[in-house]
Formats: sequence, C-alpha cells, structure tokens
Amino acid sequence: MKVFHSIDDLPEFKKTVFTQGTFDGVHLGHQQILAQMTEVAQKTGGETVVLTFWPHPRLFLFPEDNQLKLLQTLDEKLELFARCHIDNVVVLPFTKEFSSIMPEDYIREILVNRLNVSVAIVGYDHRFGRNREGDIKLLQAFQEQYHYEVMEIAAEDIDEITISSTKIRNALLAGEIDTATKYLGRPYNFTGTVVKGMQLGRTLGYPTANLELNEPFKLIPAIGVYAVKCQVDGRTYGGMMNIGNNPTVPGKTFSIEVHIFDFSADIYGHLVEISMIARLRDEKKFENIEELSLNLRLDEKSARDKVKNI
Repeated sequence: MKVFHSIDDLPEFKKTVFTQGTFDGVHLGHQQILAQMTEVAQKTGGETVVLTFWPHPRLFLFPEDNQLKLLQTLDEKLELFARCHIDNVVVLPFTKEFSSIMPEDYIREILVNRLNVSVAIVGYDHRFGRNREGDIKLLQAFQEQYHYEVMEIAAEDIDEITISSTKIRNALLAGEIDTATKYLGRPYNFTGTVVKGMQLGRTLGYPTANLELNEPFKLIPAIGVYAVKCQVDGRTYGGMMNIGNNPTVPGKTFSIEVHIFDFSADIYGHLVEISMIARLRDEKKFENIEELSLNLRLDEKSARDKVKNI
C-alpha cells in the first residue's frame, strides 16, 4: 500500500475506485465498503484510493473542543487499510484552503485531474466542498461529462456505520469490551511508552509497566481492571491492566499500568501495544495493601483464564 500526504505529488492512478472519509476505527461497517472497493477494482482492472484526513476535521472546525476522542491514531488506521488490501491512501490535513474549494472545482481538479476517478463509492449523505455544498446529486450530475460512475452506499449501511462508531466509543467508555470487540471485529488496542512510576507493584510481586500515551486524542476505556494482550518488541504476552486513580495508594494519580505475565525485562522507553480482551472489575479502594495484594492474585487468575485461548 502506498501513502501520499500531498495532493500535488500523486502519481497517475489507473481507473481509480475512490472513497473518502475519516474511517475512525476501520470497523466492520467500514471494512464492507473497503471490500466493495477492492471487488470493483478487480472487475475493472483499476486501483483503490482512499482519501482521508489527519488531523481529524473536527480539530479544524472546533479547535476549542477538547472532548474529541478517537478510536485510532493515523498509523493504526493506515495499518488496517493495508490489511484490507487498499492500494493507495491519500492523507490530507483538513485546512481552511481545502474546506473552501468550490464543489465543482473539487470534482474537476481533485477527483478527475488528480485522482483519475473511474468509480466513486460514497454514501447518500456524502458532502464536500465549500460549506459542504457538494453532495451525491452533484457528483452524479457530472458523471457523463467526466466519464466516471457513482456508486451509492445504501442509507441503511451508512446509518449502521454511524451507529457502530458511536456504539464502539460508548462501549469503551462504559468498559463494555465485548461490545466494542464485536463492532470492531477485533480487540480494541492502543500503544504507550513505558515510563517510570512509583514501583509499588514490585513490592507486591506484580511489577507494572506504566504507560504514557503518545496521542492525546486516543480514547481510553473506562476506569477498571482488565485482561489484556501485550505486544512488546515483537512478542505477545498476556497481562492484566489497571486504568484509574489508584485509590488504595496515597499520592498516586491517574495512570495506565500493565502487569505482563511471565515477563521480567527492563523496557523503560519501549513501546507496548495493548489489546483489550475483557473487563474484570471496577477499580476499588481496599482497606490496606495486604487486601490489595490478595485481590491482585485473584485478578491474575481471572486474567490468565481470559487470555489463554485468545
């Protein structure tokens, strides 16, 4: 898969099968559209091109909105596009200049002249150009003049995609990992850098890697204790993770800490990718460290049972 970051540096695509969107999560609904693109490209002898945006358009439209939480970083999204066998991805910043393009100019200059679109696969509610004035009817009106075909994604499919994205976010924020996994078609994941912590876990027999996320807009699941899979330096391990405020330990604040099973290497500064398998329980304040230690042993047993067959 080839990735381009400028509309001015594109090669001459062949019979482009095109779609556009943010595709946050690249969940099962998105994957159906990507599969449709690949099928059409195989029939027509063309190649697939996805146009997406980074940073997310909402950051441009509502810069004061700090509540935006995304299911994916750009790298995670690109990895899934590649898994879906997309040939080309064009990643553009959603700028004032881009948002001001007249709809007819967008069709002529970008879709036709730059992308050589042969088939455009878009939803009934697809909007583009200045003030979102362009729509699927305008795309269809220029089909004959510019020799491309518009394939409309059914309204119920678009609605399902929107519902799925909302359900995934809400499920993660509620700690409902099974629901999120169902709609994503895979475990939800995020990556963090291992940083220094208070190292209390070592004294309890459960050393933890404290994770600092590199992407501030990445959605973090609800506070609680989880069974997880951890990818470290190319190898995968089971583990248990706490997301929360550590109420039993004085002086501790919000943290993401993972105890990696059967692992003892020094990985400060390393990246750890976490895949969410199951939520074990709420975060609780225990009477003392001894009670905390006892519950950690119970958590370990539950977590090992959850991850052993994954």
